[in-house]
Amino acid sequence: MANENTPHGTITDNNHAALWHGRFAEGPDAAAVEFETSIHVDERMALDDIHGSKAHAAMLASQGIISKEENKAIQDGLDSIEKDLGSGALKIDYSAEDIHSFVEATLTDRIGDPGRKLHTGRSRNDQIALDERLYLRRVIPELQKQIASLINTLADIASKHTHSLLTGYTHMQHAQPGTLAQHLCAWAWMLKRDVERLEDSLKRVSLSPLGSGALMGSGLPLNREMVAENLGFAGVTENSLDSVSDRDYCIEFTSDFAILQQHLSRMCEEVVLWSTTEFGFINLSEKWSTGSSIMPQKKNPDFAELIRGRTGKVYGDLINLLVMMKGLPLAYDRDMQEDKAPLFEALDTVQGNVIVFEAMIASAEWNLPQMEGSCFGGFANATDVADYLVRKGMPFRVAHGVSARCVRLAIDSGLSAIEELKIEDMKKISDLIEEDIFEKITPKACMEARTTTGGPSPKMVENQISALKAFAKKY
Repeated sequence: MANENTPHGTITDNNHAALWHGRFAEGPDAAAVEFETSIHVDERMALDDIHGSKAHAAMLASQGIISKEENKAIQDGLDSIEKDLGSGALKIDYSAEDIHSFVEATLTDRIGDPGRKLHTGRSRNDQIALDERLYLRRVIPELQKQIASLINTLADIASKHTHSLLTGYTHMQHAQPGTLAQHLCAWAWMLKRDVERLEDSLKRVSLSPLGSGALMGSGLPLNREMVAENLGFAGVTENSLDSVSDRDYCIEFTSDFAILQQHLSRMCEEVVLWSTTEFGFINLSEKWSTGSSIMPQKKNPDFAELIRGRTGKVYGDLINLLVMMKGLPLAYDRDMQEDKAPLFEALDTVQGNVIVFEAMIASAEWNLPQMEGSCFGGFANATDVADYLVRKGMPFRVAHGVSARCVRLAIDSGLSAIEELKIEDMKKISDLIEEDIFEKITPKACMEARTTTGGPSPKMVENQISALKAFAKKY
């Protein structure tokens, strides 16, 4: 997007002249024009520009600034442009400076002088701020829907595995027994927050900046509130200077995308680990795996790795926006034309990643015996030994020490699990330990004992699954 005060222009009599050309007697170099144009980036906002222009024209007519007949011509002309863009009958002219110039020039080509009145009371500074907000309000719900679909898929898989044992890890060391369902729900709760974060950001973008002009509003009797209402905004921005200077919404949404991408990357890291021979928990579909050009046996989790690898791109887009805006004085500066490329790239990246991850995980197979086997050995039931003693009245800190001594005894005896110890040896550590301890510290018993809200017991996970599916259904 170019602003009203671009330092060079092109003198031409046709309707496709730069919107600011009248001040200049000499046109810019062709390389300069190519350097400054943004239409290759902002063309995706064509429909938003049209819808914003229609609302602006209707307001101008309502305020008596243009005639009803002129408004009718503008509305019909913009409708025809939208229709022809949709059908392919009209192609974007990439010689135009930006999407605003293209739409206005095309309209003027079609309806003549009424098209030249469309920009009355409007600057491209407030126009682009409006278009970006309209675009985000149009596309973010689609991303939310895609994330919700992934949440639902994870919940569906989890519903089949509420009893499928899988050890939990901290520091990549065996921690405590859980289930595959519990782990998949953990992924889904991360994604639920992403949907909610986007929802919260949408609230702040639901204010119309149109009517703020270049920076100080307009001397014409505009009705900003009418435009906002017609476009479905909750209201108007409060300060014209801030309205055209603000790109918080670009930064905020890109931050949301970066957090979403971080979640996808963590999930993919686990998929990559779980698909190794050493873990062997998951078998990815051949449709979502690749081979090697030299090693015939290879089946690689490339798609999970690519999603993980694209995290740097999204983080870079966020840093791009933050650095671009960090030192800009109010109001508009041409630097801000560079806001759309990182915003759109980050959005496109996470959208593609969400879709691919869902297809990849939905088609995967799970090695249940291998996962259950991960719960044996590694002393993942040590906390449950302490809990067993706590139920018998022993203070937890003392019980923790008893359990630790049992672990030490097993290690010193060359054993890999507490349950491999003899009862008489355990009783030497604490006479509160009885034969029934062995039925209390099986992986299944450990998992089922955790009945606190959010825990891995089947009932608690079923509650999580129901809540996740209900949430996803809203989108």
